[in-house]
Amino acid sequence: MNNIILVGFMGTGKTTVGKQLAAQLGLPLLDMDHLIESAEEKSIPQIFADHGEAYFRDLERALVKQLAPTNGNIISTGGGIVLNPDNLVDFAQHGLVVCLTASPQTILQRVRDDQNRPLLAGEKEKQIQTLLTQRQSLYDTIPFQIKTDDLSPQEIVDSILSEYHQQFG
Repeated sequence: MNNIILVGFMGTGKTTVGKQLAAQLGLPLLDMDHLIESAEEKSIPQIFADHGEAYFRDLERALVKQLAPTNGNIISTGGGIVLNPDNLVDFAQHGLVVCLTASPQTILQRVRDDQNRPLLAGEKEKQIQTLLTQRQSLYDTIPFQIKTDDLSPQEIVDSILSEYHQQFG
């Protein structure tokens, strides 16, 4: 089975949907942020603080190169995976890339109390809007998109599986 790769801004549902997809299909969920934290033995905010965002993006790129050619995985990416277009190209060669989207208000509601978001230091609402504006054109390059604001995780899973079967049989 080809991979299903979940891409989208923070708070759009990648982890929640990834867990449900993995459970329903009996496949492993590979959460890229967790894999990086394990390899570095540090939290993502600590990696950003110690080494900066560029170092983190290099770790992310190396992990994409490792995971993309695998099969039979649900891969949940970090929100900034789109910053390097090669990441999406690599993933698209080996599976279905799904972009989950949500309104800034929904995202704020979902991440308001999350302290593990180094790019949301300070005023979260303003940071979300700024980052979304910077990245929107990159997310827009992904053909298959699901707006998650008003859908249950199961509705999102059903939509992903329908698209997967159309593409891969």
